Amino acid sequence: MKQVVQNYKSGELALLDVPAPGCKAGGVLVRSAYSLISTGTELMKVSEAGMSMVGKARSRPDQVAKVVQSVAANGVPATYRKVMGKLDSYTPLGYSLCGVVEQVGAGVDDVKVGDLVACAGNEHALHAELNWVPKNLYAPVPDGLAARHAAFGTVGSIAMQGVRQGESRLGEVALVVGLGLIGQLVVQLLAASGVRVVGADPDPARCELAERLGAAACGDPGSAAVENAVAELTDGHGVDQVYLAAGGGSNQPVELAARLSRDRGRVVDIGKCRLDLPWNAYYEKELDVRFSRSYGPGRYDPAYELEGRDYPIGYVRWTERRNLACFLDLAARGRVDVEPLISHIADFDDAVETYQRLKDGELKAVAVLFRYPGQREEAARTAAVPEVTVPAVRRGAAASAPARAAGAPVRLAFVGAGNYATSMLLPHLAQREGVELSTVVTTTALSAANAQRKFGFAAATTDLDAVLGDSSVDAVFVVTRHSSHAELTRKALLAGKTVFVEKPLALSEDELAGVLAAVEESGNDRLQVGFNRRFAPLLTQARKQFGARTGPASLRYLVNAGRLDHGSWYLRQGTEGSRFAGEGGHFIDTASWLLDADPVSVYATAAPGNEDLQVVLRYPDGSTATVSYVTTGAPGFPKETLDLVADGKVLRLDDFVRASVYGRKRWVSSRLPKARDKGQSAELAAFVRAVRTGGPMPVPLESLVATTTATLAVQTALAGGAPVTLAGTP
Repeated sequence: MKQVVQNYKSGELALLDVPAPGCKAGGVLVRSAYSLISTGTELMKVSEAGMSMVGKARSRPDQVAKVVQSVAANGVPATYRKVMGKLDSYTPLGYSLCGVVEQVGAGVDDVKVGDLVACAGNEHALHAELNWVPKNLYAPVPDGLAARHAAFGTVGSIAMQGVRQGESRLGEVALVVGLGLIGQLVVQLLAASGVRVVGADPDPARCELAERLGAAACGDPGSAAVENAVAELTDGHGVDQVYLAAGGGSNQPVELAARLSRDRGRVVDIGKCRLDLPWNAYYEKELDVRFSRSYGPGRYDPAYELEGRDYPIGYVRWTERRNLACFLDLAARGRVDVEPLISHIADFDDAVETYQRLKDGELKAVAVLFRYPGQREEAARTAAVPEVTVPAVRRGAAASAPARAAGAPVRLAFVGAGNYATSMLLPHLAQREGVELSTVVTTTALSAANAQRKFGFAAATTDLDAVLGDSSVDAVFVVTRHSSHAELTRKALLAGKTVFVEKPLALSEDELAGVLAAVEESGNDRLQVGFNRRFAPLLTQARKQFGARTGPASLRYLVNAGRLDHGSWYLRQGTEGSRFAGEGGHFIDTASWLLDADPVSVYATAAPGNEDLQVVLRYPDGSTATVSYVTTGAPGFPKETLDLVADGKVLRLDDFVRASVYGRKRWVSSRLPKARDKGQSAELAAFVRAVRTGGPMPVPLESLVATTTATLAVQTALAGGAPVTLAGTP
């Protein structure tokens, strides 16, 4: 089996093949479904392992003291060999997971093979495919609770034990310092207990998340916001409890606790932060300082943890196992919601890379889960979810750009010359330097002749095969009615042409499969779909001003599509698909580009009797995008408005006329003086550049396929009345 290990001397992380554990009496053998990375405790261990020997000594003075004692007792050489031997060995990581019972040991009668259990312990709930877990360190998962949510059981127990140590009472006010994984859970547990909570953390995204999950107010501990919130909620008396869930070497948390606690308040240390207590402040208020030891009573007691000796409930109401079961029950009943805490789910095979990304700061996360082989997004115990597979892109051996003579113009052919082609595409291409409009192909001779006269095509024809067989044509534009896009694209790819096809790429899964089969057969993957909004200068500028984000985002996209004129071919759903199938890819692509990911699920609902849709897209990091596609709005209202909210910032787009970003500083674009620029010119420039240079296409084919699949899944979601999982996405 595979297991994540670390060499504390060198800092090396590895996914090793190790022997599977046996199933001993008094416990169960569990095959992991999901395990949780503690982004606090585990990353601290990973970081320490990367330090120099001096750095390690400074970070663990307790271990240095043991080394000094060993030197006195055993001498330097023996102590050195002992210490180096211990450091230069692999140690496990992980302590919180959910999995399926694979084998039951003697003396265990509360679970059976196939049961789902949550497991705890840094020696028993490891990041490994199989773990042996003793009886008091697992708890059955209640019906209806997803496996990935049950994997939070151990950290939930840590938060719960901290809250129990604070002895919170209904109506009290608490301060939670540090809004990482444990702090977010403490906030929810307190709120579920009827306690009003103020949070303190320097990260605006974590503050916003805590407020969404039940905190009354949150802010930077160095600002006046936290102090003002406490004063308002407590009439100036101070909070009843302070929960220290922060880490690091700053003494700010304990000083903040003293300043904002009421007289004889309680301060509970859950995290691992500096504890230089300011004597006068703590003495004058007679503050009660308490420590919360891990998951609860039984921790570090071998008789309880390894031998299964339980404590009588009359004497010890809440043990490790009872805390674990209690947290799972709260999660199953919706009193605690861990889904918003999941920033990333990684396949177990990518464990080492995931740790490295966390350590380097590339992956900003509250909680990260490992998903083990054979696991889907939801555990089998949850209701079945409709699923659509995102087709894999397979390229043949000859997936290289056609050779072109240096300095030669890019020769373009157009298939179709309707209103969109002649108003939004050809005007940008006709005057572009280095571009030659070679041939226009239409079904009627007159429309081809009109396009030739107006835009200067060298030739006009109704013979598509002649154009596809013309070796001098570098790229083909497919700008016809929707029902013909997929077939024309397929033919052009097989002919070796670079293809620009207006949206949609396909109107069905079979059509999309046909396009991808042409890519695989020909080795030609040079394809662009006309998703132009991601190229709009105003939106790209606003995205740059918004900057990178660290937490999940919420995106709202209102499309005031309006009514179509009677007789419009867009209304021929039998042949041309629904309006959203034809146009919706624009908005899904824009959302995915702004969120820098492809969606993993789609939900849609529609008002009876009209075409108004609400489409909700979920993304791997927990971000969501809601596209409101309406036809019943006022004609005078702007067509497209968009809001992106994350990390204490808001990006606002007003119909490609003005954009603004609200954050620490406010940025507002100048109002566009002329027609709205939705990105066609920049998109075409990028496409022509790719054709000329043979470089990568402007948008990866995988992204085009994901957007098309999500657009098609809207109809599946409407028909089934349930979310549709997009299988094959991260």
